[in-house]
Amino acid sequence: MRKKIELIAPGGSLEKIEYAYHFGADAVYAGLPNFSLRSRINEFNERRLVKAAKLARILGKKIYFTINVYAHERHLEVLKKHLKFIKKIKPDAVIVSDPGIINLVRNFSPKIKIHLSTQANTTNSEAVKFWQKLGVSRIILAREVTLEEIRGIRKACPKIELEYFVHGAMCMSYSGRCLLSRWMRNRSANLGDCAQPCRWPYHVTRNTKHVTQENKEEIILSEDEHGTYFLNSKDLCLIEYLDNLAKAGVNSFKIEGRTKSAYYVACVAKSYKKVLDAIKFGKSQMEIKKVSALERKELEKLVNRGYSTGFLFGKDKWENDFEKSHQESKWQFVGEIIGIEPTHIAAQSGFCSRSVAGGENWAKVKIHNVLKKKERVEIIMPDKIYGDEILEIRNSNGEKVKSAHGGGKQAYFVRLSRFYPEKSMLRKYQG
Repeated sequence: MRKKIELIAPGGSLEKIEYAYHFGADAVYAGLPNFSLRSRINEFNERRLVKAAKLARILGKKIYFTINVYAHERHLEVLKKHLKFIKKIKPDAVIVSDPGIINLVRNFSPKIKIHLSTQANTTNSEAVKFWQKLGVSRIILAREVTLEEIRGIRKACPKIELEYFVHGAMCMSYSGRCLLSRWMRNRSANLGDCAQPCRWPYHVTRNTKHVTQENKEEIILSEDEHGTYFLNSKDLCLIEYLDNLAKAGVNSFKIEGRTKSAYYVACVAKSYKKVLDAIKFGKSQMEIKKVSALERKELEKLVNRGYSTGFLFGKDKWENDFEKSHQESKWQFVGEIIGIEPTHIAAQSGFCSRSVAGGENWAKVKIHNVLKKKERVEIIMPDKIYGDEILEIRNSNGEKVKSAHGGGKQAYFVRLSRFYPEKSMLRKYQG
């Protein structure tokens, strides 16, 4: 067995953390909105962070708290209070980018491990050595670092832990340090409030019809009714190169996406876990490639912006989608199983989640999109995906219905051909 390999998933909410752990993540990263570069789509407060930390302990997993903003003077007093709170919870590490915050962490919680955020743009071994001297135990390398450079950094710094982003959104700026949002909307990306202007449609308003890169390559700005998306970078997907990264010296493999859905987090964690397990348990190169290819197909079923290897191989070419902000998926997430035990409503209606006597398998499902009787679905679990058919649907009153619709608070009871556990995900093919 190869030395320990860690899979880290995004924790945008307590629910997403539960699904991340359930579908194979060894650790998650999460933080309060004001300090974790996710200030708008972030459900955490101190009480929920305490719950998340307790869940990690119960499951034998890890949780890393993010404090990776670049702080201004006005933030320091609040940060000191936040660090006192963190000291009580004792997360496995804090993720920091600002040298001033590193200094505060060392003063308030000298025993806590410090992981240097990718936001700090570490791209060489001398920078790694500099941060090591300041007490940093792990470097989350900049996305701009190539595979060959990772090998060089590992050779020069054999003892430091190295972490690398392997999946998710790519920023048009240098590891996320963008000023477009602040300039155009007075929302600072470095304080977690990016308006994502790189995803907006733009219109040509000057005579020029192209943009010239340093290498003189021209980009044709073709427009539709929405404009053109010439800043829209493709998503990173390195699932077929995890073995290369492990051999180069990467210890921890990170998934981006704290603002994504629990379905997204679960599916991506499941795919990367399968490949990393094949590597960890010493499977042959042929077996690893086979698993990687299969899981790459699974990742294609998720909504994405087109996949790219980013800067891993140092390619000097465009990795953008100029036509649209994202690619539609042919698969639609329709629901998640949130209960398998009988309820009083189910009992009164003459059915239950799993009726042994009747040989029927009922699941309580939280619906996210339209689900109809007789539709074929895929049921996604951490270790397997099953194909099945919706045999019957009942509402919360036990009444038979032909379809279930998302958006409401009520759950539906769905009969399937076999038993599926809680936290299983349902999706359907929509062509």
